[in-house]
Amino acid sequence: MSKIAYITRVEQFSAAHRLYNKALSEADNKEMYGKCSWVHGHGHNYKVEVRVKGTVDPVSGMVMNIAQLKQSMQDVNEMLDHKFIDKDVPWFQDRVSTVENLCIFYWEQMEGTLPEGVSLNKVKIHEAEKNVGCYKGGK
Repeated sequence: MSKIAYITRVEQFSAAHRLYNKALSEADNKEMYGKCSWVHGHGHNYKVEVRVKGTVDPVSGMVMNIAQLKQSMQDVNEMLDHKFIDKDVPWFQDRVSTVENLCIFYWEQMEGTLPEGVSLNKVKIHEAEKNVGCYKGGK
């Protein structure tokens, strides 16, 4: 009988961003995002957790090879690491670089990189020790 299991890989990247909505005035951005809307931005050492779900292979004993999950995450991290997210990552040109949107971005980049029968279950990003976003797919 096949069993469903979950595995999680944790990686990290460092990046800068500015919480700023181009549709709002400077004053409105400052009111909404506070010091996080500072014109020169600020940075974080992000910790990313990606959890996948699948059937445990009876031969390998794995849902998937963790090295493959690691590589998929590192491919996404290359798009973000040591970047100014709002300026260097095209996906964020018209989106505010909140931790919530970072989770969605990460999910979208990971989709299609997993083996058949393995699916994303959760992307969780720790922006700071006390600020964590999570995305589980869907709308």
